[in-house]
Amino acid sequence: MAKKVHDDVLDGALLLVKNNCDRLTVCAGEPASYAEASAGAKYLAGTAMTTGDFTIGDGAISGRRAQVAAKSGITVEQNGTVDHIALLDTANERLLYVTTCSPQVLTAGNSLTVNSWSIEIADPA
Repeated sequence: MAKKVHDDVLDGALLLVKNNCDRLTVCAGEPASYAEASAGAKYLAGTAMTTGDFTIGDGAISGRRAQVAAKSGITVEQNGTVDHIALLDTANERLLYVTTCSPQVLTAGNSLTVNSWSIEIADPA
């Protein structure tokens, strides 16, 4: 028996991120909580996000995805090696989404660019 899901079901999860994420942070290590991602020892830099930074559409292979816009000119606040990106809902102090990125050594005071990336939810198999 085949499994199916309507796009609206998958979009519901992606829309929660799109409609509530107001900050992107880069971290040294995987943040386990909002506190770690927003100002804790793992936090290195952050920037504001708006709903316009997310575009929801078909997944690359199946399902649905939210394309996250590139962000440039982010001021690095702490020295460290970035290897995770976090999306935050600061109003409700929620860690909405965490992903890995290519490690890069950052120096406080320098500028950082986070390239465009996506959150993808596949159709059920």
